[in-house]
Amino acid sequence: MSNRSHRAAPEHTHPDDVPVRTALAALADPVRLQLVRELATTADWEHTCGTFDVPVGKAALSHHFSVLRAAGLIEQRDMGPKRVNRLRRPEFDQRFPGLLDLVLRDRQENGENER
Repeated sequence: MSNRSHRAAPEHTHPDDVPVRTALAALADPVRLQLVRELATTADWEHTCGTFDVPVGKAALSHHFSVLRAAGLIEQRDMGPKRVNRLRRPEFDQRFPGLLDLVLRDRQENGENER
């Protein structure tokens, strides 16, 4: 057994393998939507799991990340003791053209007070 990490590496689903209902369900939750929106404004692998501005605890946050991975929206990897994230925008946009643009534009049109 390797001593490199105390937790299992996250499992990822490629967007090509995601049904549209799964993608829509992942984006329908306000916390997950906030996670996606924050990732859309940062460089890949810059945002660690503990730096998101969401009103949930660690266990709930972990669940939300799992749902986003299963929907093909994010990719995560461990860098030392921290887990970093990236929005899989190019891959997701290829599978569901325009969907993320609509989600991100919706926030701009409706203001920041959605939560």
